[in-house]
Parts: sequence; structure tokens; C-alpha cells
Amino acid sequence: MKKKALSLPADVRLMNTTASVLFVAFGLLLVAALGWWAVRHPIFAIGGIVVQGDVAHNSAATLRANVAPRLAGNFFTVDLAQAREAFETVPWVRKAVVNRQFPNKLRVVLQEHRPEAFWGTDAESRLVNTYGEVFEANPGDVDQDEMLPRLAGPEGSSAQVLAMYRGLKPMLEPLDLGVEQVVLTGRGGWSLGLDSGAVVELGRGTTDEVLERSQRFARTLTQVTAKYGRRPEALVTADLRHADGYAVRLRGVATTDVAAQRN
Repeated sequence: MKKKALSLPADVRLMNTTASVLFVAFGLLLVAALGWWAVRHPIFAIGGIVVQGDVAHNSAATLRANVAPRLAGNFFTVDLAQAREAFETVPWVRKAVVNRQFPNKLRVVLQEHRPEAFWGTDAESRLVNTYGEVFEANPGDVDQDEMLPRLAGPEGSSAQVLAMYRGLKPMLEPLDLGVEQVVLTGRGGWSLGLDSGAVVELGRGTTDEVLERSQRFARTLTQVTAKYGRRPEALVTADLRHADGYAVRLRGVATTDVAAQRN
């Protein structure tokens, strides 16, 4: 037969319980004291910001100088979300990832905007990045070797206009015609400005519909201009809003209404 385990006297159980409670309380107080010490100790004050990633338009020193005064707290208490937002307000910075680097530094990895076009009117300084996002920047900081087109459209349409530009550009390059401007009006009409000074009315429609008309135009423009002893760069205006073709006006040609061209 098994012997029944002897139960401890009530006063002993009370002492054990009290000791356990005191031990836990002491542990919590010790953790709190260590936490308070860590929060207050100068060794954990933010002593540096390590900048990595894209710094083509902002030096690491400039970034640190601009952002550091906006950071509150120390290594343990600094708000990383606020630090990220502070970095992302710096011109040219698209995205920042901020992490703690023990014992007293922050490490930030930056991604800069990569401009693909200017945005808005000639008087505006906004640009469009490769993601179709509009951002504010000093146009003087753009590499002068980059001949960026100018895109324009209603608010929120930058990605759509950039997609149209990307579709039109390779169509016209074989004709030695460069795209300088693509505009989407508030009523949905598209127009195109070329580096030769020509203006092309593309009309309305979905992106696919407009690009299909533009492809027909690009494919046959050389034949049309050749009939008048001209090259594509002699184009002055073109109107692709005809259902069965397009009309053109050529530099040096008296006739201003060229018959619409079919496929």
C-alpha cells in the first residue's frame, strides 16, 4: 500500500507562498530598476546614425544633421516609426528602414527616388519616379545628362501617364523621334509632344486602344512623309482621332490635310 503524502502545515504553506510572492516581487523590482537605469544611463543615448543605401542626392553627414534633432529618447525608447518618417521627409528619400544597433546607434537603409520624368506644368518642380510616384525635389539636382520628358495629368494619374510614356517611347525611337511630353487631360484625351517640336493628338480611350492607334501611326509615318519627299522629323502635327486612320501636317508642304492612312 502506498503511503499518503503528508500535507504541510498551514503555517509552512503560508511561508512558502509568501516567499514565492516576495521573490517574484523582488525580481520585478530588479527588472524595473535595471530598465530605469538603462533608460537614464548616458551610454544608451543615441550616439550615432549609420546611413546605408542610396545617398546620391544627400550625404550621410547631411542626413544625420537634419534628422538627429528630430529624434527623441535613447536607444531603448526612440520611436523607430517616427525616425523612419523623419528620414522619408528628406528630399529624394523614397523609403527608409530604421533599426537599432546596440548599444547606442541607429542604422538606416535608404532608397532614393529614381526620376523618370518631370511632372506638371513647366513652372512646377515635381518629378515622377520609376514607380509612377510624384515627389518634390530640386530640378537642379537632376543629372544634366538625363533628358527627362515632362508628363502631366489629373491628380493621381501619374502612374497611368508614365505607363503611356513607356509604351510610346520605343515606338517612335526607330523614327529618330523622341518623346518630350505626354499629357492626359481631365476629359481623358491624350496628347504627345516630340523633340522635333511636333504635336500629336492621340485621342481618348484605354491605354491599349491609344497605343494601338499610335503603333499604326509609327508604322506608317515614314511612308506618308516619303510621298512628299520628307522624313518623319518634318512632322508638324498629327491627329489620330479619326476612326479609320490619321491626318498629318508636314513642314514645307503646302497641303495641310493629308489623307487619313489605313493599316
